[in-house]
Amino acid sequence: MRRFFAALTLLAGLAACASPTRDLEGPTDPLGDFKMGHIGVVAPNLQKLLVSRDVPNEEWIEVMTEALDARFRRFEGDRFYHLGVSIEAYSLPPPIVPGKSAVALNVTLWDDAAQAKMNVEPKPIQVIKVFESRISSDRDERLQSLAEEAARQVEVWLREMQETEGWFTRAVPEDLPAEPDATAAPLVPDAGVTVPPEVVALTASAAASAPAAQ
Repeated sequence: MRRFFAALTLLAGLAACASPTRDLEGPTDPLGDFKMGHIGVVAPNLQKLLVSRDVPNEEWIEVMTEALDARFRRFEGDRFYHLGVSIEAYSLPPPIVPGKSAVALNVTLWDDAAQAKMNVEPKPIQVIKVFESRISSDRDERLQSLAEEAARQVEVWLREMQETEGWFTRAVPEDLPAEPDATAAPLVPDAGVTVPPEVVALTASAAASAPAAQ
């Protein structure tokens, strides 16, 4: 278990060196028939993990929605899909406190034409990052970077499902609407899943090593 946490720490440090939106600067690699419909982000059970600044639910929802929109609106497939995201937990340590920044999400994808979920169980997405300089990078920059990395990992998951489960490769019905179905039931992301233990363990370690408040 200790080796597992050490590996997570190393990977997080390496990931912090690259911008999570760098791949958006080049040509878009198509994602089958995927076209973004609605993006629904909620945070009904949001938990602040230990050594962290406060980030209002509304702020998390706004920054996550913007990151997902920037990443997925670029796809020009023929079939609409909807993303439902529930933000479950986060950690955003102040500059003087040692620790890792993190966010945990649950993600569900809907097929608009079929009016059905693509994944029965929500997909957990976990981002754990070590910022090279928390003093030089401000709070908003770190928050945005976490959201952008989470959006990137959502795309990685969708591409994995395309390859392994054949998502986004089905024949398009001739009567497929040109716009998402506005009469369908409201998009309500799944929520309530326990905070991933990796996030809890890493932030707990940061709390144990943090200096006492003056």
